[in-house]
Amino acid sequence: MRIRLALLATLIFSLTPFVASGAAERGDRLALVIGNSKYPDAEAPLKEPINDARDIADELKRDGFAVEIGENLTGDATRRAFDRLYGKIKPGSVVLVFFSGFGVQSNRQSYMIPVDAQIWTEADVRRDGFSLESVLGEINGRGAGVKIALIDASRRNPFERRFRSFSAGLAPVIAPNGTLVMYSAALSSVISDNGSDRSLFVQELLKEIRVPDLMAEETLNRTRVGVTRASRSEQVPWISSSLAEDFSFIPGTGARPAAPAPGPVAALPPPPEPPPLPPPPRDPPRVEVPPPVSPQKNEPTSQVALAEDPTIKSLTQKLIDNPDDQNALYRRGQVYASKGAYSLAIRDFDDSIRLNPKDVEAFNNRCWARAVIGDLQAALKDCNEALRMRPNFVDALDSRGLVNLKSGMTKNAIADFDAALKINPRLTSSLYGRGLAKRRNGSFAEGDLDITNAKAMDPNIVKEFADYGVN
Repeated sequence: MRIRLALLATLIFSLTPFVASGAAERGDRLALVIGNSKYPDAEAPLKEPINDARDIADELKRDGFAVEIGENLTGDATRRAFDRLYGKIKPGSVVLVFFSGFGVQSNRQSYMIPVDAQIWTEADVRRDGFSLESVLGEINGRGAGVKIALIDASRRNPFERRFRSFSAGLAPVIAPNGTLVMYSAALSSVISDNGSDRSLFVQELLKEIRVPDLMAEETLNRTRVGVTRASRSEQVPWISSSLAEDFSFIPGTGARPAAPAPGPVAALPPPPEPPPLPPPPRDPPRVEVPPPVSPQKNEPTSQVALAEDPTIKSLTQKLIDNPDDQNALYRRGQVYASKGAYSLAIRDFDDSIRLNPKDVEAFNNRCWARAVIGDLQAALKDCNEALRMRPNFVDALDSRGLVNLKSGMTKNAIADFDAALKINPRLTSSLYGRGLAKRRNGSFAEGDLDITNAKAMDPNIVKEFADYGVN
């Protein structure tokens, strides 16, 4: 039922220059530290990643690492950063990667997402993201002895709204020997930022790194215990280790090395704009581009805010240039819906379907948008059409479950949510919706269990349903 939506990544994004520090001669300890906070697809910048990345970089410098830190990196900048890291590796090097930002699990792999990723389908994750397994494999292939990955990316991210075959959180990593990996939360689980400008995970990690005479595995195990206790078991980091040799973040057993002098700052030119996505090959009839109208009273985003949104501007310009661009209409509908402008979203889905009457995704998304605003009969018709064209379409089953739940058809809602969960057992919206439907049907214990499990997988699910008008 959650539309596969989030803001289209803007094509022009500012890049904070890299700060390269540490002397080249300390090549036996190398670190790449990335903090991404300004994702155009997110409702607001993440508060924690930049500060966390800077704190981690400072600590690693004190521990003798040659550190390169990147902030708000695009895909091209991230690729160049990894290439520079790979080029510095010598046989026996210790190589550490820290990433804080959004991560996505796809095909049982975890991907680190750059700020300009344009993710609309699961295949786009593999195109624009950076596979942790691939990064560790490349580091190992260059001869590194100890490989360490610290990944703080177990956040609910906006990209997952665009496709339903995902699993929440991150996946277990198949890493080469001599590797130590730590996620900030358990596998396939997500956490919310704590509202401060530093994450609990990094606070506890830094506390343990600074304890002398600890081996790295013990450092991370103590971090896990600290995070688990501080969060009252709501956040339990995950660790995987295949280290074959002792390694300590603080070299030696004596005094800590003096902090190296800060290195020079090397500014990189901004990356080139990626080319616009081509529309799919079609030969549709021409239609008029719908003029912008004010959102209805139940649609919180103002007309001014919509008009100033760079993604909407870009898509509207595409439609001015080519009113038959069905791809742009569909995507603008997603963006409108993500901002609560449901009438505008439905209008774009209407025209998208007019151009392509077999667009099952548009039928499903129009079903969802109509369900949110309470146009339940029309929503049910859309969902039924989507399922007629694509039986067992998990998105449409989930959407129709919402329609039936809001219509008071609890048995039908349970049946739809059951069918969706058979296809994707970790679909939190169906799990939570089924819990509500079961409670309304009198099965309180079973309903409470579903609701508890859904909230454990996605702490924001209660607010999400409240936004749909379901409590």
